[in-house]
Amino acid sequence: MTTRMLSIETERLLIRELALDDLDAVHHVLNESFGDEPLEQRRTWLQWTMLNYECLGRLYQPPYGDRAVVRKADGVLVGTVGFVPSYAPVGLLPSFTTGTPADALHQPAFGMFWAVGAAYRGQGYASEAARAMVEYAFTHLRLKRIVATTEHDNAASMAVMRHIGMRVERNPHAAPPYFQVMGWLENPVTLI
Repeated sequence: MTTRMLSIETERLLIRELALDDLDAVHHVLNESFGDEPLEQRRTWLQWTMLNYECLGRLYQPPYGDRAVVRKADGVLVGTVGFVPSYAPVGLLPSFTTGTPADALHQPAFGMFWAVGAAYRGQGYASEAARAMVEYAFTHLRLKRIVATTEHDNAASMAVMRHIGMRVERNPHAAPPYFQVMGWLENPVTLI
């Protein structure tokens, strides 16, 4: 038994585990999306990511980590998508505020992220991949809620959040600087 995530196919994309052969392509995508990092550091990260798939699965833990987003038509890696633990003071958002000091405490949540190479942006790949990951999270992992965070000036990321049905809200406070905007989506399933 394992919680290891299998590949997911959409109309245009294959979402699969990363492999060592993906190093150059994923390095390029992540550098464009999050800033330059040395190739050897990225190689170490990729090796850790690959071990993570196996170890988390054996421990029956959520399948956290990056996945390759590959165009089915030609096998090109156009981006990454994945699940992450999201750790933030969610109570600072107006929709979650209780009016108590506890609002500023950090809460863990099940998060999701995406990154698409510059040459492939604006073609709906991030939304298509994110939508597939949400479906997987709600159907296979039976999650109650999934979140995503971004910066105030990342209009493209907020657009993806809205395209997949997330409610998007800005943190009205300046701090913490890493918690500027959060999108969230509740599982629509009704359990009996």
